[in-house]
Amino acid sequence: MRVLAVALLLLGSMAAITPVVAAPDAAGRRHEVTYDRYSLKVDGERVVLWSGEFHYFRLPSPELWRDVLEKIRAAGFSGVSLYFHWGYHSPSPGVYDFTGVRDVDRLLRMADELGLYVVARPGPYINAETSGGGFPAWLKAVPGRARSSDPAYTAAYTEWLGRLNPIIARHQVSRGGSVIAYNVENEYGVNVDPAYMQDLQDQARAAGIDVPIVHNNCCGGDLANWSSGPGAVQIPGVDDYPQTFNCQDPETWGGWGNGVTRRLNETAPVYAAEYQAGAIDLNNAGYDKCRELTGPDYMKVFYKSNVVESGATMFGYYMTFGGTSWGWLPQPNDVYTSYDYGAAITESRRLTPKYDEFKRQGYFMTTVAPLAKTDPAAVVTSADPAVHAAARSNPDTGTQFVLVRHADRRTEADVATTLDWSTPDGRRQVPVRLRGRDAKILVAGYDLGGQRLVWSNSEILTHVGVAGRDVAVLYGRDGEQGSTVLRYASEPTVRVLDGDVRTTYDDGDLRLDYRHTGLARVLVSGGGRPPALLLLATDETAARFWRQDTATGPVLVRGPALVRSAEVAGDRLALRADTDRATDVEVFAPVRHLSVGGRPVPVRRTDSGSLLGSLPGPHDVRLPDLDRWEYRAEAPGMGESGWTTADKTTTASPIKPKTLPVLYADEYGHHNGNVWYRGRFTATGAEKTVTVNAITGKRGLYLVWLNGRYLGSAAGGTQADSEPVNPDPGRGDFTVPAGLLAAGRQATLTVLVENMGHNDDWTADDVRHKQPRGLYGVVVDGSTAPIAWQIRGSKPMDGERGPMNTGGLYGERAGWHLPGAGGWQRTPGTLTPGVSWYRTNFRLDLPRGHDVSLGLRFEDTTARGYRVLIFVNGWNLGQYLNGVGPQREFVLPAGVLRDHNTLTFAVIATEAAQGDPGKVSLVTLGNHRTGAAAVR
Repeated sequence: MRVLAVALLLLGSMAAITPVVAAPDAAGRRHEVTYDRYSLKVDGERVVLWSGEFHYFRLPSPELWRDVLEKIRAAGFSGVSLYFHWGYHSPSPGVYDFTGVRDVDRLLRMADELGLYVVARPGPYINAETSGGGFPAWLKAVPGRARSSDPAYTAAYTEWLGRLNPIIARHQVSRGGSVIAYNVENEYGVNVDPAYMQDLQDQARAAGIDVPIVHNNCCGGDLANWSSGPGAVQIPGVDDYPQTFNCQDPETWGGWGNGVTRRLNETAPVYAAEYQAGAIDLNNAGYDKCRELTGPDYMKVFYKSNVVESGATMFGYYMTFGGTSWGWLPQPNDVYTSYDYGAAITESRRLTPKYDEFKRQGYFMTTVAPLAKTDPAAVVTSADPAVHAAARSNPDTGTQFVLVRHADRRTEADVATTLDWSTPDGRRQVPVRLRGRDAKILVAGYDLGGQRLVWSNSEILTHVGVAGRDVAVLYGRDGEQGSTVLRYASEPTVRVLDGDVRTTYDDGDLRLDYRHTGLARVLVSGGGRPPALLLLATDETAARFWRQDTATGPVLVRGPALVRSAEVAGDRLALRADTDRATDVEVFAPVRHLSVGGRPVPVRRTDSGSLLGSLPGPHDVRLPDLDRWEYRAEAPGMGESGWTTADKTTTASPIKPKTLPVLYADEYGHHNGNVWYRGRFTATGAEKTVTVNAITGKRGLYLVWLNGRYLGSAAGGTQADSEPVNPDPGRGDFTVPAGLLAAGRQATLTVLVENMGHNDDWTADDVRHKQPRGLYGVVVDGSTAPIAWQIRGSKPMDGERGPMNTGGLYGERAGWHLPGAGGWQRTPGTLTPGVSWYRTNFRLDLPRGHDVSLGLRFEDTTARGYRVLIFVNGWNLGQYLNGVGPQREFVLPAGVLRDHNTLTFAVIATEAAQGDPGKVSLVTLGNHRTGAAAVR
């Protein structure tokens, strides 16, 4: 009956929701987003959408959302791709929360303010290696197949989109906001339903969504899905993960294809909707190995190849910042608490060499405007067939873009060749050297500000116009030979300010030859063009440059670890910047004075025309020891409040239970974390074994007691992908000790079952998605007496932290995880099978004006059969699985920490273990003197 009631509630809600049409913004600004086969356009101006993926739900601190978004923007990204997590906002049918850490209106306002385009991805299904693939767990109790046009599912997602779409609509570019595209569904390639896809789009349009609608096709189905016919979207995109997820072997190279994005619609841009920028740690190698697998060499070869060989102008890189699957967010099959993903920005928000490579490519993609409209061009050949060369050209400007890479992408040897290149300014012989696993995009026939670039075998980072002068940064690998040719009407004056640069002038061409070492500087003036300053850098020195747009034009900054923003006010440049060490700061801007973080910085004018000063590094960080632990024990099935009779005999799940009643936790509204069961029966005294089946998801377990005596534990059942369903999942056979039960006496069976999260719905198959959690069956050998069951799980939603923060442990329900809870004893107890709680308090005295990333490290490396739920100030920041998986260090987000903090552990042990969970320490994961807004 409850299942029917839920369906009727949802159907009723569907009729009650009136789509809200977004209005223009307060200033009345309206913009038009259009597209053709080359690119998106805003008010007719072409846009290269270079976006990075960010999950707000994996960072429980809105203050830090801005930090990550500023870092994404500073790397040259023009946009950000945002999943919206239905289950994160909806603990039960008809209940939605868009406040606090769920305030997506605030998130989109930040993107508006920072000038980042947004690809909004509201699902309803998102996958994202999160519990249920982003579906709310209560959807498992709704009849009908999800990801289809089934009426009950339609009612459910209509309610979700009815709440979310109006928020997205009012932040569209067409309303003066940032949303430039709207992504329906996610990787919808199997068991497809065109009517469903069409309805998602119809609902979006009815809610005022007027930007282009896109979709990300993926493996497992026809990539041409949704490019034409019923349910087709305007701009179909493709997901590419060429490096596989084999982090154990970071030398893997292109195991899943060449990574060149297909064009799916001749009238729309090529869209690399999700392009691999990290990996799931499937084999427990650790995310540093995943970062190596998808590191700068991979990025150079695959990203640059894709730009030239596909002609794509829309990109979404998954992930740019992965974050933390805190609480019960993780999907149970592929991930653990950390969702670092080996991304360019680590889980602790540190910048990596991958970030540097994103910046080198991103600045180029968003600086060189002719890239937004190109066609294949047969203008270049390589003298050495070991070097592959391909080209595109802009049909309006003639600018050419030449990709050079090894013909065999896996080659690790250096190779040199000569390109026979028919540039727009004449045929040229261009020397090129490639290191192993390298690629370059070279440019010819480009109007670089007021200069004419004939060709260069160095790559362009960016260029700006400052006070009537062009400033350009070109780069190459350290030690590589470089040449750049510029065209002048007459011989210009050339001054080499720094470095070893040789210059010649012949028939209008000024040629510069050099070796990339450090930073060379060349000043060119005269010749019928504005003056130019050429900065010839290595990869590493190029990465220390930052381009920031201001109201008076772009500026360049060199030196700090990060430049968040720049503002020109009169003759002063005001920067918000971070330093990780003492460093020079050099600015190329039309100013005489500099301030950083609101403080004046003494500067001097250089021969390059820049201002040069110095910035201090961060102060040292001192962290307290974690000692003075307190202890509480949670007895099996402790307490008499909160129990619900479990007596259902039917279920919407396609997986039916082994024994009745139905004991699936979701049937009783308990969707996250641990669940206690208590079953009472009349003993015969002849009981020999108790056979239990429970489904927990991967790495999950359950513990069993009989009349308070611990019988043991077992691993729970895991994912059911398809038929045939395992008829005996998560089986444990437990011996009943002799004499424990007396005939005619009541016996009490107590079971603690862990729920590691809900299956995704990758295959749009309810057998997989609706696999239950909890007890699947219980049989007592030697007894036919009925068992009267009760269940106790999580309490109603924590208003601040949300539905996925806690489960059904007695201590969670009683608030033991919250600061200030009483009843603790000073002497820690010894770990015994079951649940034990530990708590300590610590004070932080971190230097003000600093961004300090902290972590919690477990030093115990001995497998002792326990796991720890980690609560900091009441926030569940993850689960340490002793002896299972690679994670022993957990990020503590700054927005959760205070000056005075409470650290609480809920420890579940499956065997007696001497002592406590062992030494635990606070560690510094990053320390920057910062220009970011304070978060504490």
